[in-house]
Amino acid sequence: MTISHTNPSHLRLLPWPGPEGKTAYLSTDGTATHLSLMADRMEEKQIETAAVIVSLAKPMVSEEATLTAPELRWIATRLIESLGDVLRIAESRAGRIPPYEGDAAADGDSDADTDDSDAEEASDG
Repeated sequence: MTISHTNPSHLRLLPWPGPEGKTAYLSTDGTATHLSLMADRMEEKQIETAAVIVSLAKPMVSEEATLTAPELRWIATRLIESLGDVLRIAESRAGRIPPYEGDAAADGDSDADTDDSDAEEASDG
């Protein structure tokens, strides 16, 4: 499906997959719609869930913990799922933030802030 009448900056990455597990976008003019508000609530819940999972995982991986391999796989799976959710939220929100005025990256010059001396120092150490 091609959307020619919509500015690409108004395509919002949704926090859930579309049909067949593919990436889903909401075409919007930037106003709060029922679907965009639902996406906001879903993102909020996903972030809250990720925080809970991290708090549960910390004691499970401490030096004193005696978890079995299946238990470790279970918490690792939950952490991976939550990280995926949070990364999708970050990507969605980054796509809705306008670039800073005078931002070199926005002008297509991604090397403007690169300092080669840092890379040389890192390789010497």
